[in-house]
Parts: sequence; structure tokens; C-alpha cells
Amino acid sequence: MRNTATASFPAPAPTAAQHAGDTPRSTGKDCTGGGEAPARQEVGLAPVAAGVLLGTLAALGSGTAPAQSWPAKPIRVIVPFAAGGNVDLTARLLAPAMQEALGQPVLVENRVGAGGMIASELVAKSPPDGYTLQMGSNSTFSVAPALFPSAPYHPVRDFTPISNVQVTPFVLIVRTGLPVQTLTDFIRLAREKPGALTMGSGGTGSSNQLVGELFQMHAGVRLLHVPYKGSALATSDVMGNQIDLLFDQGSTASGNARAGKVRALAVSARHRMSALPDVPTFAEAGVKDMDIANATGLLGPAGLPVAIVQRLHATVIKAIATPQVRERFAQMGVEALGSTPEEFAAFIKEDFARWQRVVQAAGIRPD
Repeated sequence: MRNTATASFPAPAPTAAQHAGDTPRSTGKDCTGGGEAPARQEVGLAPVAAGVLLGTLAALGSGTAPAQSWPAKPIRVIVPFAAGGNVDLTARLLAPAMQEALGQPVLVENRVGAGGMIASELVAKSPPDGYTLQMGSNSTFSVAPALFPSAPYHPVRDFTPISNVQVTPFVLIVRTGLPVQTLTDFIRLAREKPGALTMGSGGTGSSNQLVGELFQMHAGVRLLHVPYKGSALATSDVMGNQIDLLFDQGSTASGNARAGKVRALAVSARHRMSALPDVPTFAEAGVKDMDIANATGLLGPAGLPVAIVQRLHATVIKAIATPQVRERFAQMGVEALGSTPEEFAAFIKEDFARWQRVVQAAGIRPD
């Protein structure tokens, strides 16, 4: 939500009605949409007080009037990444249920480019009327603005969080030919050969790299970063024994680990993944402060009316409770969350601050 400040108002010029000695009358309608309001008494107001009151009522009316008739036209959900990925699939899974609940078409639109910043700027600068939303991720609301301080939007000030829809942890996977079976083995080997073990990522400044940098800080090891043009290529080279490791999303790492193509050593979550029940969390394996979720959530522009936020949140909760969505999320290796707007806002603030610290400490400069 945008911050509001208290301002002083000059005395308004008398209106034609006031020249005639008339006092503006209440319509008897409650501007907040709560039904009929008792008509106010006809009392004289000083010009300044009247100006403040009328300005306040006008502001309230502008924020609630659209919400009363919303939605009256199709809603766009902007996805900052290409079709077929985790964020895109989440948006397309929820769209039919949202459309049914809201009674208007919910259209998923992919706007790719600049690490998700093109789509994020579009949403941030859209009118806060509930018709342009974003299905975003850590990459757009935390990582990109941490890497680019001059990004055309601020992740906390310029958006209204609606719900953190689903999360998946990161999993440390290593090539099957690496002589380690546990995280303890891996840390021992990394300390014996500082800077020798190769860590793939989806590119400089990618979430894979940032998680890897955080791990190195907490575990006291040094790895050799090998950036790729996309994490899929890095995953392929781990499976082919071309590089040693990758901090991969649980949604892809779990399937490859179960198939024996890679070895999973630890999960960046508070509890183990149901898809990898035998793989410990980093905390269980002895490395603290590695509870990191790759989040996918729904946001709108800053200033979105509360009534619209509440309705959208209720729609998301209903959608992720359907068997179809639950089953598909399980197949994707993600966990349905459905956090409140307040919880999601706190998550974004904390996540953004964390990656700002990591980027600065590791001296990461995007390509």
C-alpha cells in the first residue's frame, strides 16, 4: 500500500451553492459500501474543516466505488517468464477457478524480458483497479531489485501483495560421480579443495547462484561459480557429470533425484519435502539459516482497494483447495501455501532484504 501523509488544506473557494447560502447535504449513502448511513445533522462547518471532510470523503469514494462493481471486465494476470515454467503453470492452473469465482475472464499474459522487470514495471505502473495483476516470484520481487538498485519499481512500495500461492525449496544436488553421500561429506571435500568444486547456476545473479553464495557464507566453503544461460542447462551438466553441483528448485530436483540422475544432499526448508522424504534439511545436516523458499505469488499495483484484495485472496484460497490444483502442485513438487496479504508482504520485505545483503557481501554484478 502507498504511504499516506497528513496534509493541510487551504480554505476552498465558496461554491455557487454556498454563495446562495445552501449547505451541502449528505446523500445518506455510506462511501465505504456498508449500506445506508444516517444523514448528518445540518451544522455549520468552517471552510477549512469542510474542505478537509469533503476531500477525505472524495478519497474514500475513489478507492471504494470501483470495488463495489468489480470485476466488470476481463482481468489480466501478467507472468514475467516464458510459458511452461513454474510461475506460468501456477497462473494457468489458478485462472479457471478464479474465472469461475469472479464471473469474468481471467487472461494469463506472458511478458518476458529483463529478468522479469518488464512485467513487474507494467503491473507496478498500472491503475490499482484490480484488472492488471502479476503472478510473480522471488526473481521479480526480491532478486532483480536487489541486483539492480535502479530497477523501475520497488518491491515493497509499488505493489499490493495478495497471496503467496505456492513455494518450493532449493535442493543441493551433486553429480553422481562426486565421492560424497551426505552434506557433511560435501563440506569436508569443499574445504579440502577450496575453489575447485564447480557450482552451476542459471546465470550471474540468478536465484541458484544467490542461494549458493549464501550457503558458502554459512558453511565456510568456497566454490567455483559456473554461470549458464538458464538453470536447465546447468541441471543437464550435473546429470552428465560435467559440473559438480547446483542449487536447484525442488520442483525439478526431486524428479531427477528419484530417477537416480543426481544425488540430493539437503533441502532449504524447515521440514523435509514429501517428494524427497529421505533427504534432510540443511538445518538437520548442520547448516543453519538456510530456510529459503522459492515463492510464487499474486500481486497487484500499490493502492489496490482492500475490498478487491480480500476478494482476490478468497478466490486464491478457494482455487488452491481444489483437487485438480492440489494434484498438479504435487506433480510439480511445490507446496500450496495461500498466505494472507499481510504474511506475503512480510515475506517480500524479509526476502528482499536478505538478497540485498547477499548481493553486497558477495560482490555480485549482473552481466
